[in-house]
Amino acid sequence: MKNYIVLFTFLLVAAFCTAQDADKVIGVVINSADDTPLESVNIVNLNQVIGTSTNSKGEFKISAKANDTLHFSYLGFKSIKVRVTNDWLKFGSSKIELTELALALEEVVVSQLKLTGYLEVDVKQVPAINNNYRYSISGLPSTGYEAGRPTAVTKILGSIFNPADFLYRMFGKKPNELRKLKKMKQDDEIRNLLASRFDREMLTVLLQVDRVDLDEIVSQCNYSKGFIQTANDLQILDAISECYEEYKLLSRGRSKRL
Repeated sequence: MKNYIVLFTFLLVAAFCTAQDADKVIGVVINSADDTPLESVNIVNLNQVIGTSTNSKGEFKISAKANDTLHFSYLGFKSIKVRVTNDWLKFGSSKIELTELALALEEVVVSQLKLTGYLEVDVKQVPAINNNYRYSISGLPSTGYEAGRPTAVTKILGSIFNPADFLYRMFGKKPNELRKLKKMKQDDEIRNLLASRFDREMLTVLLQVDRVDLDEIVSQCNYSKGFIQTANDLQILDAISECYEEYKLLSRGRSKRL
């Protein structure tokens, strides 16, 4: 009798584990040129808004259902989208190949400064740096940087007229994208992936907007050009989220007044 109980428990655990992995896909990401595994490839399920990365052997596992789309991206390689099929879910590991991009260095112009040795004179030759106002944002110490917002009142009054309204025009008719925005902020793996990126590719793919519109959203939300150029993708995500939350507060305030 004891042996039957042990066997039943083993089968129950095995069935549970099988059920847990039934909605996951596994695979290996390799370099198409020489079949070497690629470590730390960013992988995002665009439908479920969850992410992961490959290990040192190029292996990965991620939750997915049939017809979900996985986005694979890696520095120096062409990003691809792969549709999850029933066969992939049923039969196990799949091999994903990424192709290297041809990279070319842009011309860099270095301007020489003729220093005199006198601080008051030399400091005037140094290009001006924006005196950005401070705010809290992911991936930075207790304060970050931003320009163009002298006071909180100016920011709120300005956003009544255009910034958040622009954001609403972009996402107000796309509730799925707004839900994705919230999921992206909640998923630790997604946040870690975005914190290491500066190319906006993952953001544009997840939010289904192009790079120009994405930059315009952040700009219209009163974030400086310097911030837009230097912020990582996670900071951009937080900036957009903050702007939309302000829009909702302002909208509720205006509704009550009306």
